[in-house]
Amino acid sequence: MLLMSSSKDGYHHGDLARALEDAAMRLLETRPAAEISLREVARAANVSHNAPYHHFSDRLGLLKALAERSMADLLRQVRVAAQGAATPHDALVAGGSAYIRFAVEHPHAFDAVYDPTVCVPGSPTETMAPLIEALEGVLAEAAAAAGLDRPADVVSLWGLMHGLGTLAAAGHFTLDDALSAYAASLTR
Repeated sequence: MLLMSSSKDGYHHGDLARALEDAAMRLLETRPAAEISLREVARAANVSHNAPYHHFSDRLGLLKALAERSMADLLRQVRVAAQGAATPHDALVAGGSAYIRFAVEHPHAFDAVYDPTVCVPGSPTETMAPLIEALEGVLAEAAAAAGLDRPADVVSLWGLMHGLGTLAAAGHFTLDDALSAYAASLTR
């Protein structure tokens, strides 16, 4: 299928869905998902204003795609950090630190992941559900290896990471302070 914009330099072929998501992710780096419209994404991708409707039924569909892609990025960063650590304790520190760092360095993407109107608690999309499960698995595995093997331990650790990341992203304290506090909590 060939889609063309009115621009000479516009999008002409290839993976339109990916081009739209890429454009939306670039916008997400500078503004909250709630401020991104399908028309703005079309402009950023240099396609007609109707092009996004070929891939997203509405704005919520776009926001779900942004949340899913952001969760995949978060999971990848946490997984890589944890797998690269020398000891179970180091894996827990590294994985949690990657989570906190993501929240601070990509606050709008982080917020999109946890927006309850986009990723409804207890009812994630077909794409989001395995990503959530995988993140929980990485955290649970690292926690268990470090001797924190109760389900409440994982919930507590996730809450600690999430809270520190959210507070640091909002400017209540620095990223370094959040990372130090997280590491210190695990050594106590």
